[in-house]
Amino acid sequence: MQIKKIMNRKPNSFKIKCGDKTRIMGIVNVTPDSFYDGGMHDTIDSAVAHGIKLADDGAAVLDVGGESTRPGSDEVTIQTELERVIPVISKLAEEVKIPISIDTRKAEVAKLAIEAGASIINDVSAGEHDPEIIDVAAENDVYYIAMHMRGKPKTMQKDIHYDELISDLKSYFNNRERIFLNAGLRRDKLILDPGIGFGKSAEDNYTVLANLNEFRELGYPLVVGPSRKSFLAPAGGSLPENRLSGTLAAVTVCALEGVELVRVHDVAEVLQAINVALRIKTIDKKLETK
Repeated sequence: MQIKKIMNRKPNSFKIKCGDKTRIMGIVNVTPDSFYDGGMHDTIDSAVAHGIKLADDGAAVLDVGGESTRPGSDEVTIQTELERVIPVISKLAEEVKIPISIDTRKAEVAKLAIEAGASIINDVSAGEHDPEIIDVAAENDVYYIAMHMRGKPKTMQKDIHYDELISDLKSYFNNRERIFLNAGLRRDKLILDPGIGFGKSAEDNYTVLANLNEFRELGYPLVVGPSRKSFLAPAGGSLPENRLSGTLAAVTVCALEGVELVRVHDVAEVLQAINVALRIKTIDKKLETK
């Protein structure tokens, strides 16, 4: 596939570190089968237009993906994934001023996406699906989001069991951290995602959200992606299209707990919820100092 390289772009000023205020990663799924927006933006023009809208709505990052990793989904070929995401990333890199993330498990897709203009790799497998993706991140000095997922998307929701959920997740990240750093990934380029909805029961997902402070001990910025996921169904959102209110509640918790990035479909609505939560948090801190 021929890739149009983005040349002479302004240096990417995006930086993220522990303690930053909560910002939004807007989802651009260029897929026919994602659990909520599959098929809504599966053409180049519609995906680019959607990405521009999310940027205008206040997203700090656009996360472009060409493979659904919903529970039970099948893997797509590298060629299919490239055909979906590369033209979109190339055009968005010319149209928006915010950084673009490539949501992929595959090293080749990540490499070509960076050439097309992406500056963040969002890997739901934390390098377990294709270990060379870690080398791609290190060699290109881009941010790397490592997410916890138990198993593979096809089977991750079967036979779910943890000895002690939060401790198990923290141990997993400690083990992966050694691999990332040994591969040459810079410590200040690593971001962690506990993986809401990936190999976890509904109760597990609520437990993760209730214990976000535990992940602070790992020393890395966090991404949390609760947007319209099925764990919200018991609270009244039977279908993905009915889960916006639940999503807003979840991202409010994330903001109050200091999560640095939330990955969502509904940027404008989430931005309002986060702004309110952060305003309350700021006033609360002022009261503590009096």
